[in-house]
Amino acid sequence: MADNYLEKRYDEVFNGASAPKKRGAKKGNISLDSLLLKNRSYRGYDESYVVSESELREMVKVVTKVPSAKNQQVLRFKLVTRDTGGDIVLKHTRYGGALPELNLPFEGTAPYAFIIICSTVPEGKWVDIDLGIAAQSILLKCVEMGLNGICIGAFNKQELISAFDLKYDPVMVLAIGKGAEKIQLLSIREDEGHSYFRDKGIHYVPKVQLDDLIL
Repeated sequence: MADNYLEKRYDEVFNGASAPKKRGAKKGNISLDSLLLKNRSYRGYDESYVVSESELREMVKVVTKVPSAKNQQVLRFKLVTRDTGGDIVLKHTRYGGALPELNLPFEGTAPYAFIIICSTVPEGKWVDIDLGIAAQSILLKCVEMGLNGICIGAFNKQELISAFDLKYDPVMVLAIGKGAEKIQLLSIREDEGHSYFRDKGIHYVPKVQLDDLIL
């Protein structure tokens, strides 16, 4: 592997390794770097933690503050908890497409809280821009609240529309819960494999190093 900057940052955030203080940083503030590192795609959750509708509302609230392409604000959100159909959403979503042999999530580690993101207009370039901004912002808020999540693009649209009598078409599903996996980033060169993988219980996510991202 190339430069291990991301691995070092992971250790700093999750294992308490010392890190140089940034000029201007206020004591006690959560840095963006910290939130980004914690914002991983979890496919296994602690089922004993029950996510409430008020927590989901707090996450979606950030969308009232983020940018929107052409300021169209076409996204709408269906909040689903364990008591309001979480098992239905789980049944119609798929996890870990790159690891089909694992049949994720493992038994006893499923998410039961979801945010179904819909669009009031047909999906296109501008909708997808809003979708990316909204999904990332919601999940960053989720992490700030001590929870975790994942963006799901593999779901049965028609089943969700029918089950929840949705007025608009779903374009993405976010699963929310208390993460119960160990996830680690790996710094790679742009010509190395990008697929995530698991080894000895650790979920590894390759990320292209900075020098290869800059043209």
